[in-house]
Amino acid sequence: MQTSSDRHEYPAHWEADVVLRDGGTARVRPITVDDAERLVSFYEQVSDESKYYRFFAPYPRLSAKDVHRFTHHDFVDRVGLAATIGGEFIATVRYDRIGPGGTPASAPADEAEVAFLVQDAHQGRGVASALLEHVAAVARERGIRRFAAEVLPANTKMIKVFMDAGYTQKRSFEDGVVRLEFDLEPTDRSLAVQYAREHRAEARSVQRLLQPGSVAVIGTGRTPGGVGRSVLGNIRDAGYTGRLYAVNRSFADDLTDLDGVPARRSVRAIDGPVDLAVVTVPAEQVPEVVAECGEHGVQGLVVVSAGYADSGAEGRERQRALVRQARTYGMRIIGPNAFGIINTSPDVRLNASLAPEMPRPGRIGLFAQSGAIGIALLSRLHRRGGGVTGVTGVSTFVSSGNRADVSGNDVLQYWYDDPETDVALMYLESIGNPRKFTRLARRTAAAKPLVVVQGARHGGVAPQGHAVRATRLPHATVSALLRQAGVIRVDTITDLVDAGLLLARQPLPAGPRVAILGNSESLGLLTYDACLSEGLRPHPPLDLTTAASADDFHAALSRALADDTCDAVVVTAIPTVGEGPAGDAALAEALRSAAAAVPAKPVLVVHVELGGLAEALSAAASTAPQAPPAAEPRRPTPAEPGAATAPERTEPREDPGTEPQTAAPAAPTAPEHPPAVPAPGDGTRLIPAYPAAERAVRALAEAVAYAQWRRDAVDPGKVPEYEDIDEKGAAEQIAGYLARGQGLTLGAAETCELLGRYGVDVHRALPAPGPDEAASAARVIGYPVALKATAPHLRHRADLGGVRLDLADEEQLRRAYAELTELFGKPAELRPVVQGMAPRGVDTVVRAVIDPAAGAVLSFGLAGAATQLLGDTAHRLIPVTDRDATSLIRSIRTAPLLFGWRGSAPVDAPALEELLLRVSRLVDDHPEVVAVTLEPVVVAPHGLSVLGASVRLAPPPARDDLGPRTLPAY
Repeated sequence: MQTSSDRHEYPAHWEADVVLRDGGTARVRPITVDDAERLVSFYEQVSDESKYYRFFAPYPRLSAKDVHRFTHHDFVDRVGLAATIGGEFIATVRYDRIGPGGTPASAPADEAEVAFLVQDAHQGRGVASALLEHVAAVARERGIRRFAAEVLPANTKMIKVFMDAGYTQKRSFEDGVVRLEFDLEPTDRSLAVQYAREHRAEARSVQRLLQPGSVAVIGTGRTPGGVGRSVLGNIRDAGYTGRLYAVNRSFADDLTDLDGVPARRSVRAIDGPVDLAVVTVPAEQVPEVVAECGEHGVQGLVVVSAGYADSGAEGRERQRALVRQARTYGMRIIGPNAFGIINTSPDVRLNASLAPEMPRPGRIGLFAQSGAIGIALLSRLHRRGGGVTGVTGVSTFVSSGNRADVSGNDVLQYWYDDPETDVALMYLESIGNPRKFTRLARRTAAAKPLVVVQGARHGGVAPQGHAVRATRLPHATVSALLRQAGVIRVDTITDLVDAGLLLARQPLPAGPRVAILGNSESLGLLTYDACLSEGLRPHPPLDLTTAASADDFHAALSRALADDTCDAVVVTAIPTVGEGPAGDAALAEALRSAAAAVPAKPVLVVHVELGGLAEALSAAASTAPQAPPAAEPRRPTPAEPGAATAPERTEPREDPGTEPQTAAPAAPTAPEHPPAVPAPGDGTRLIPAYPAAERAVRALAEAVAYAQWRRDAVDPGKVPEYEDIDEKGAAEQIAGYLARGQGLTLGAAETCELLGRYGVDVHRALPAPGPDEAASAARVIGYPVALKATAPHLRHRADLGGVRLDLADEEQLRRAYAELTELFGKPAELRPVVQGMAPRGVDTVVRAVIDPAAGAVLSFGLAGAATQLLGDTAHRLIPVTDRDATSLIRSIRTAPLLFGWRGSAPVDAPALEELLLRVSRLVDDHPEVVAVTLEPVVVAPHGLSVLGASVRLAPPPARDDLGPRTLPAY
């Protein structure tokens, strides 16, 4: 414990887990007096050269005085942090606050000297860079604004750590020492460096799980059946290219082989490294297994075992302990309660899951938080490969179960760089860090499509086992923000697969213009209607009649693709009597050859009961299970992955040391002649086919919207600068208000003053507690005026009669006042005000709110109960660019009312966009402004009037995206 002379308690909130450059993890925590032995042991393992670089002289060992100095801190002026693995130090960093002459100082001195020491065995892993981020955050918290460091010129690694951090810095050379000084305020460059390091580290951590050189399945049963034995068989039968081991502490001493796989009683008994352990033992035995894995140097775990946060409060605590224990050893976890992982790369061929068959290699990455949904995704892709369409297969699959550690964010980091993945499909039941997910999704979507379906979106709570931060935003708002980030948001698993299959092998459409052709007039008309419903611009359908031959389809499709007024083609087809499989194959070849001649435009097929055509279209590729190479024995009969439901939760057997027992999922009968498949990524033009026009068109509409987002993302716009904004004055005003309390809603005058500093003028309104005061207020303002009740139940509700407009004189005003009080009660209850009349226009509402999870959000919609009832509100993340503001006012369904609907005068859209941008600037510049509401904003043909406004101030929520890199805390 710290001594009584220490000025601050132990800062537990500085503790954090970090992912290092090579994908391993380390624990960062403050150094205390209890760490003396650890510090000495750590120093003994540092090379003489590293010691020389740290102390500028030979320094073979630490003296007792040194140990005392380096372990006794006040956590204000003297701070030491350590990076630990397995409880032992691998690196340290320390700062000491200094004054102008470099002597020890206390606050208000705002400079500190910083120094690092990293064990040689761990140099090059990014440990020093991670420690620098954390110690800089600690220093800022303690009022330190600048670091100074003295480094020997030969210590190029440490100089590079400082120089690459991205902070504003100054470098000098004096007396043979390089002196570096740098400000600790985050800059755009330092944040970019931090995000880039985060990306590399997290992508590498997932790569280590999906591309292991060796795998141990721990808890493989001694008899056939059960989860562990099933997973072992699935890995073996998939043709895993690495080393595979079966582990069970109950194996007989003389057992060395299980089903052709080396068998061991513990991980410790395995000669050589183990990269990945698949854990299937009962939950109560997992801690012992994790300890064995950590001591053996296992890099990551897939925990299939259930009985964690999915089973109540006791299980949640067991899950927290599991994560803490694994991270202690530098391991990452998929699960617990995970369905497993799959990597179809021919260099890996890993099926460490409960899916009994390996899916066909392809270009689609799958992530599911639910094992059941993971089974459904694999099954649907298989069925589309064998019956409806065969566009592509799977590159990687991750089912995260309770998502205690590795999350969708981590997998996105991996997919972004993965050359084997062209499209990412995700089923999410919760988003643990919406800010980070939105940032990563935006970057990923700029390179490859990301399609997401979100479950539990109306339940109001995250599924059991998912630790997520709360958000006050409704699902519709979160969905809109995801779309703004380029995410293709769909509502069902069917839509997820439909969109993914189209995007995996067809080009993005250049626009919404769609040609429709086929041999069924009725099916063409259904497709035409579906296009209109989805906001596309279809050409009139071309009916080729039921007598159309394959050559007729080829000619018609060629003409449509050559038409410059066409961006995509939907081909509709019904069976041709008497032709059979030969006719289907001829039609498929005709469509493929025509599409191949114009590869820049997408082609889709809508078919009715044409299994033969779908199989023919998929002849170039399929997600059906692949036929085994002739040279490899023990290959299973091709079957549909995961068609039989494997339980997501399993109960442990009584026999210790074995896995929880369930029946292995049975595989259905596969097609007798699975189609041949070329190597993934060969560029073959593959045409997706759909059993219904609505499904094909819905997938096409998503592709059109995504393509437009990609084009817009090239030039996202800019955040305008306004010379009349008084940012400094607003900051002083806000600080003065917050000095009165932690959270408050400003009064009318205060609100008008603050908004006025950002160029937002609120129409003057004067209180009218009585008819005489109302008349006086009207004389000050000038007629005509409006009389409004501002009581909460009547505010902004003109439909209830609480507003009287265009009162031309005092007589009309007094009469209106009497009517209001007679209808709704006493003036004290109504809180009436008098306000000058604004020019006629369209009533709108502008809101901004800071959500603790998603960040600052700007919202816009028309005023009135109908808009609230229909939820017709658009949203954008703050800061809003000029292009964001333009699209925001046009993205609500009632936007035509702003632009001359039915002969009305169009409103002043530029003035409205400027108002949105000014409100965005206010909230972005001052995060203490946690809520702004402007209602109503009357937008006229020339100018606008803000008739009501409210502002709420509070200390801003903590922003973990601006702090150092950390894993979610447990």
